[in-house]
Amino acid sequence: MNPFMLALKLLRRDWRAGELRLLATALVIAVASVTAVGFFTDRIERAMARQATEVLAADLRIESNRPLDDLLSTEAERRQMRQARTLSFPSVILNNGNSQLVQVKSVSANYPLRGKLQVRDQVNGTTRYAQDLPASREAWLEERLLPLLGLQIGDRFKLGQLEFTLSRIITYEPDRSANLFQLAPRVMINQQDVQQTGLLGPASRVRHNLLIAGTPAQISDYRTWLDAQQISGIQVQDIRAARPELRAALDQGGRFLRLAAATAILLCVVAVALSSRRFVERQADTSALLRCLGAKRNQVLQIFVIRLLGLGVIASLFGSLLGLAAQTLLVELVGHWFTQQIPAPSPWPLLSGVATGILVLLGFSLPMVTRLAEVPPLRVFRRHLGAPPIGYLLFISAGVAALATLLIWQIGDDQMAFKLIGGLLAGLLLLMLIARLLVTLLTPLRTRTAGSWRYGLASLSRNPITTSVQLSGFGLGMTVLLVLALVRVDLLSNWREALPADSPNQFLINIQPDQVDGVRNHLQQNGIPSVGLYPMMRGRLISIDGKAVSADDYPNPRAQRLATRDFNLSQATNMQTDNKIVAGRWWSQADWGEPWFSVEEGIAETLGIPIGAQLTFEVAGQQVSGKVTNLRSVKWDSFNVNFFVVGTPGLMRDLPATYITSFYLPDEQRTVLHNLIHNYPSITALDVTALMKQVRGIMDRGAMAVESVFLFTLAAGLIVLYAGIQASHEQRVQETAILRTLGLSRQQLILSITLEFALLGGLAGLISAGLASGIGYSLSTGVFNLPWQFNPQLWLVAIFGGAIGIGAAGTLASWSLFNTPPILVLRRA
Repeated sequence: MNPFMLALKLLRRDWRAGELRLLATALVIAVASVTAVGFFTDRIERAMARQATEVLAADLRIESNRPLDDLLSTEAERRQMRQARTLSFPSVILNNGNSQLVQVKSVSANYPLRGKLQVRDQVNGTTRYAQDLPASREAWLEERLLPLLGLQIGDRFKLGQLEFTLSRIITYEPDRSANLFQLAPRVMINQQDVQQTGLLGPASRVRHNLLIAGTPAQISDYRTWLDAQQISGIQVQDIRAARPELRAALDQGGRFLRLAAATAILLCVVAVALSSRRFVERQADTSALLRCLGAKRNQVLQIFVIRLLGLGVIASLFGSLLGLAAQTLLVELVGHWFTQQIPAPSPWPLLSGVATGILVLLGFSLPMVTRLAEVPPLRVFRRHLGAPPIGYLLFISAGVAALATLLIWQIGDDQMAFKLIGGLLAGLLLLMLIARLLVTLLTPLRTRTAGSWRYGLASLSRNPITTSVQLSGFGLGMTVLLVLALVRVDLLSNWREALPADSPNQFLINIQPDQVDGVRNHLQQNGIPSVGLYPMMRGRLISIDGKAVSADDYPNPRAQRLATRDFNLSQATNMQTDNKIVAGRWWSQADWGEPWFSVEEGIAETLGIPIGAQLTFEVAGQQVSGKVTNLRSVKWDSFNVNFFVVGTPGLMRDLPATYITSFYLPDEQRTVLHNLIHNYPSITALDVTALMKQVRGIMDRGAMAVESVFLFTLAAGLIVLYAGIQASHEQRVQETAILRTLGLSRQQLILSITLEFALLGGLAGLISAGLASGIGYSLSTGVFNLPWQFNPQLWLVAIFGGAIGIGAAGTLASWSLFNTPPILVLRRA
């Protein structure tokens, strides 16, 4: 006997007979959901990342303080990547005896590669996208320059040895937000004019930038090539090295999408586990017959494992292709949400879908299938003999291993994966205990009821194992759906509300100490609330625990940049409301005189700064040292004033400082800002409206993507519901026939089954609401760092929705039993 050929014949026979259709359907829909979600989230996440690259005006930016080697541009051209060049340097504008320090930027053709310039043709004109760049001898200026120099559109001013005409006002410059706190206002000119200004000499402070854009594969290959060249004096930036506000929003959006994808995997697991149980029960006769025909136990096991793997490969391939088609349709529906074309699908989600299907089968079906080798041959004559009960330790161990592998692999976030796994395991244990308790309580109760209630309760208490399986399946499936519902409704709302419409969109920096009261009064008189004025010092980190800080000590490019840059430092008595202590403690009033520092957790991790480390900064020629007593998480996407490093008042009080503040300024009150700058010319105003628009765009698109993913998980949830109902189908066929033979009417039978499933659904809804709330709280506070709010509607929907939905579905799924003559069932038995 060839086990392989026999397994294929049996697989073909069982498919025609319908034996494998439930398991195959569960696997196909589950893999299709996982694959469709995988394709969709992969493409949307890359689209969000590409849209976020507007902060660099490119996918990659190479920067240096000396002319860049032509080799960099030649290699990008060889790889057929788009490129542009910019130069930036400080200079002075002269106009009618007035002078103003500015940051000049010359741009080449194709700029920007990502995003679009936005301009106005008049001071009070409408903002529009720029279709061209400054022509020769024309200049575009940032709006805050106009009140400082008294300029109007069409005026001429002198820059170096050339005169330029002011032709447009810059309202949005994509890559300006990458260096938000650049003090001097922007002047943009054409690249062909820069040499004729005579401003570029050997000692000029010029920044040369090469902007590059291409496919993700091209960018990755180019970076690999660039790293191998080991070119000194250059800095390479991509989106991950951009503004912390954008990084935070992008990372948060990615976490939401990956969590949504994980729900499809969890539903896949529940559906396959329930379907596998029914498959094993229906294959007991086949196993007994094979044993009677002389097959050994290991041969029987080989046959069923080969059948299982064959089914898994076929269903997984079909499900993956179905998922590919489904996500194509979905992208067509939502593609207009994005300002740029959504990237083409990569092959990884297809491979991931197939691997997911096989892994789920091995983890949740194989332990059950191994029981078939133990079916005694006597089952051919004595039908009550079946496979021995599965060892729960084996099943749970294999399931946990498969589930952990899947979630960690798919989510890419160990913390989120373990929280989900822990919550579901606790939920499974709770569901099983409650199912046993339910059976115990219903046993005496059924004798005290009559009619349909008695038969419905009797069915639950008569089959404790089946009741436990169904309650666990319904409960876990509903828990997963409710978790995604919480993400879709509560967590996403909290995320978007974290950046309300009146979030600060203006920053004022370089406020001198003697100007603080005047600035505060000016804002208050015009009805503009400020979030507060904070002292700010510029300092460079020179040593950690007495060891000098050097860029050469860090392999991480971001760490190298941080080691050579100046930090914005501040002092504070109280921690800001959008900060959270993650290690150590904030100082009390008694500690204000201590030499202590508080450090943002991300920069501490990048530079290797632990709690208790002694830091030394150089501030305006002075050295200040202190111990790190706490690490903070900072909500950079709140757009409030925040600092990487904060010191105690006693440590920082005597250092020279300017002040910084932020506030929300409506468009109709822009004259308030103009008047303030006119009264205090040394103050620099920074408009972050465009950057906030980018962050809000990422939030909105992430929310829309999760909304769409929810449709896939609903489809997977339906198969979980069907598989859970079918778990008791074989027993129900026999019981229904016996009850009808004993005189139970058709109406009583329908009502008893409806009550049975409604009770299961309501109880599963109650438990799943508690589990989903617990998991949601853990994810909200521990992963997404968002406030948590109790949602009573979730409980009502879960309990009544579970009772009504599962009650109705169970009745409809059992409808054929009501119309089947009992004699046909009893003859087959």
